[in-house]
Amino acid sequence: MSQPSLHIEPPIRPEFEYPLSALRPATQAESIREPLSLAQRLLNHDGVRKILILVVLAVIWEVVGRWQDNELLLPTFGATLGAMWADLINGELPARMAISLSVLLQGYALGVIFAFFLTTFAISTRLGRDILSTLTSMFNPLPAIALLPLALMWFGLGTTSLLFVLIHSVMWPLALNTFAGFQSVPQTLRMAGQNYGLRGLRFVWQILIPAALPSIVSGLKVGWAFAWRTLIAAEMVFGASSGQGGLGWYVFQHRNELETAQVFAGLVMVVILGLVVENLVFTTLEKLTVRRWGTQQ
Repeated sequence: MSQPSLHIEPPIRPEFEYPLSALRPATQAESIREPLSLAQRLLNHDGVRKILILVVLAVIWEVVGRWQDNELLLPTFGATLGAMWADLINGELPARMAISLSVLLQGYALGVIFAFFLTTFAISTRLGRDILSTLTSMFNPLPAIALLPLALMWFGLGTTSLLFVLIHSVMWPLALNTFAGFQSVPQTLRMAGQNYGLRGLRFVWQILIPAALPSIVSGLKVGWAFAWRTLIAAEMVFGASSGQGGLGWYVFQHRNELETAQVFAGLVMVVILGLVVENLVFTTLEKLTVRRWGTQQ
């Protein structure tokens, strides 16, 4: 004889409602985010943190310079600023900067153009990929400054020699980064562009470049850094040969005259220009494009 099954009702959890006034003040405070202090808001700003790093480095430089107590080997930060201000007032540093930036922008622009066409050819055909892979393997490890003697023999003592080495320093890293960005574009996005009838340059310009823009911007940064340091090194040789030049020649000339404070002033000016370009030009470009489009955090 089977026993009847027992049907047990599940327990009912009691529910309670509390009025809002009965909550503890601590609970209310936890539910509302406390406003940040002025110091916390300042530290959340990228520019403020970077300025603090520069201030710390300047203080360390000043302390080490005073401890060294040898202006010929290591001038203090204050002495370097004094020399920089003096040459800014008399117009020597602005004239040198104008020469360097003029040549640098020309060489950088030409390198970007050549890298764009080479990468477009590489992404379009198998022959182009083979050419890009072979040329980058050959010339990318070759220091651009090593080509300056050949450039001086081929093009003479002129701006063309500097442009030649600048194009070499910009083109290969930018082409590699751009090609890697093109290859990382999803196949679905490529097929969508092809379904809309995009071919050739229109496909590259409207599909590949926007999708690969983070890699392209990274390549632009690397190319700018390579071009900047190549120019300074080349100007030391080129300036010594022709008697004129930009910031590189400024550093070289004052080094020969044992004016170490001016040497450091020229180097600091190179660093300042690099920081300005990095934090104004490229950061603004990233905010307007890759960060705004959500392709980079």
